[in-house]
Amino acid sequence: MKIALDAMGGDYAPDSPISGAIEALHLFPDVHLILVGNEPIVKEIFYKKNGQAVQQRVEFLHTSQVVGMEDPPIESVRHKRDSSISRCVELIKKGEADAVVSAGNTGAVVAAATVYLRTLPGISRAGIASVIPTEKNPFILIDSGAIIDSTPENLLDFGIMGSIYAKKILGVSNPRVGLLSIGTENVKGNELTKSAFKLLSKSNLNFVGNIEGRDLFENPVDVVVCDGFVGNVVLKTSESVATAVVRWLKREFKKNPIRILGAILAKGAFESVKKKTNYEEYGGALLLGIRGTCIIAHGSSTPKAICNAIRVAREALIQNVNHIIIEEIKAHHELIEEHKRTSLPIT
Repeated sequence: MKIALDAMGGDYAPDSPISGAIEALHLFPDVHLILVGNEPIVKEIFYKKNGQAVQQRVEFLHTSQVVGMEDPPIESVRHKRDSSISRCVELIKKGEADAVVSAGNTGAVVAAATVYLRTLPGISRAGIASVIPTEKNPFILIDSGAIIDSTPENLLDFGIMGSIYAKKILGVSNPRVGLLSIGTENVKGNELTKSAFKLLSKSNLNFVGNIEGRDLFENPVDVVVCDGFVGNVVLKTSESVATAVVRWLKREFKKNPIRILGAILAKGAFESVKKKTNYEEYGGALLLGIRGTCIIAHGSSTPKAICNAIRVAREALIQNVNHIIIEEIKAHHELIEEHKRTSLPIT
């Protein structure tokens, strides 16, 4: 399988993406990478990092432009057509790559994927599916930032796509789907969530109803459905809280020798929690609903995070996630049509 990697995307590009690419090539013999970016710079770093051992499975594609984190998404697609992001996505459109991985400007990746690839049949808008760790098992948060003006129908699609992701990538047999709102009662929320509740209730998903913010980590479901504005706030807040708690603990443990000794004795437990909450372990978020496989990695991705983002792309291709989404969306529409014809309650 061929995966296009945005070598210029992210806070530590091109060093971090290239290091992650080499690591992934060593781990996954069936992966072939196309490193997209400023070719002379990319090649220089690649060979400095001893990429010669895996160079048979690497191609280079030169681009003259880079999309910055501050660039407006739509404008970057229109006016920076030779950027590493646009060229990566174009490779999928041309059939020259099976997937794309980028730690660059999230909005630009979503815009490029939507413009060049379009959405899958039956899907009107794509959604970002982020994996969020909890004490027990991780859950899928969708949408975590692709669109901020969702419709109830979009939220239903997110529920269906998120459920498929949980089944195929996380291995959950019958994913529980919850709608993020301000109360568990179906009358709580705004017009968007109340309308979405009705649609999700009539679907064949394992829909458990509304969930509140406190349920995310205390009583987690497998798939959390919300619009992109709320989802992105939840994602960024969760990341910052995890970082802050670790920092607070370090300060407290350093206050006296007894606490320092306690920290040493509890080192194993802290390392376990750190690993579970570390974004690097999850690699990147899958942009679900487009005609292609697109992984959006964290802007500050390390080589390990990039390697894991490539792993997620590989798994999505192996599990044929897009084909299953098409079939599930089709089945849902048939269910709705059958309900209209028979006027029988959907079970």
